[in-house]
Amino acid sequence: MMRKMTKRMNLKIDEIPVEDTYCEAFDGLFSRILITAKDEKRLKKAAYSSTSLPCTVFGESEGGIEKFLTEDETPDRRMGAIVQIWVNYGKNAREKLEYELGKRIRQGILVVPTTSIFNYLESEDRIDTMNKVGHCGDGYESTEKRYGREMINIPLMMGEFLIERYLGYRKGVMGGNIWFFCSSEDVALKVGDRAVDAISKVDGAITSFDICSAGSKVETNYPEIGPTTNHPYCPTLRGKIKDSRVPDGVASIPEIVINGISLDVVKEAMRAAIKNATDIEGILKISSGNYGGKLGKHKIYLRDLL
Repeated sequence: MMRKMTKRMNLKIDEIPVEDTYCEAFDGLFSRILITAKDEKRLKKAAYSSTSLPCTVFGESEGGIEKFLTEDETPDRRMGAIVQIWVNYGKNAREKLEYELGKRIRQGILVVPTTSIFNYLESEDRIDTMNKVGHCGDGYESTEKRYGREMINIPLMMGEFLIERYLGYRKGVMGGNIWFFCSSEDVALKVGDRAVDAISKVDGAITSFDICSAGSKVETNYPEIGPTTNHPYCPTLRGKIKDSRVPDGVASIPEIVINGISLDVVKEAMRAAIKNATDIEGILKISSGNYGGKLGKHKIYLRDLL
């Protein structure tokens, strides 16, 4: 049960201190698709393969599984998975999303036997998948009506691959996050799993890393490789560096990163992550990561979530 807060600078939930800070989120462009397959093994392979390797910070894309669906919830009456693919919002974002979406579909889904793809986002803005996916049929692809939708049929050595021709896309919010300061690695894993499970029940939200062990920072000594470790929050460096911000007793700090189809969805997911993990013994503090306004325009204050 959530405790009522009486002081702005002395936040608590279930007697766990909550730092009076905010997470710094930013705009992204995303597509939301539904993968279906003949069986669970093939479905999970396609869902995990197409959303692996989060790498938006390197100018590419990131993805995540929103939820799995039963046969009664999909157009072709087969088990399904809703996944999201994201790119940073900005110049040429639409072209970047089309390229990255096509790449992940071709290499992560089309190659998995029995899979099909349907649009799962109502939007006036749409990507024509013929250009980056349909032509994998090398000119032998065709369009047809199935399940009340316009589908591209790509002939394969193991039958056919069906993909809805037009996939919706729109702007959303990336980078919402929660940090749990934990007394041990085991506690951190348990807390992280509980938070990720809670977020999976929020429609429109994904956790592209699930539990992220490697929170990063904007500044780096090695810009050629991208973001590097957020050293003030590395427990193994406590006592070795002057700017350590790891409190005594903290041995592990899992970060849960959230993307959502709207700012309200990100807030709801952050709230769910906090609320559903606080009964675990060994959480010493709850916080969130920000970079002093250098990363994104959306500031989500933890005090407002509580």
